Amino acid sequence: MSDARQRLGRQGESLVAQALVQRGYEIADRNWRCQIGEVDIVARHGDAWAFFEVRTRRGRGFGAPEESVTAAKRQRMMEVAQAYLAEHELADVDCRLGVAAVEMDAAGRLVRIELYDSIT
Repeated sequence: MSDARQRLGRQGESLVAQALVQRGYEIADRNWRCQIGEVDIVARHGDAWAFFEVRTRRGRGFGAPEESVTAAKRQRMMEVAQAYLAEHELADVDCRLGVAAVEMDAAGRLVRIELYDSIT
């Protein structure tokens, strides 16, 4: 992945973390990895745990960011979330998968952030 794409991704993740905090979430982890895969942001909202995949794009030449999350990716997200919960000994908690879509313009200015916190 190019440095520019990595910077864009990190910028998107930071913007999403800020948006989540503003909405009452507590950020528990960022870029948590295990053998199965990685989750961009793990957040807690009350007693519920949310696992967010952040997709950041400049423009819609390749579609909206949220459209890039496939059924296979959602399945992997669930497996990673289960691994996180097991490793952190969090049994019987409310768990949600989420997608955060971030769109930037060509100049790098934020166009929109959409949070979907209960995808299946």
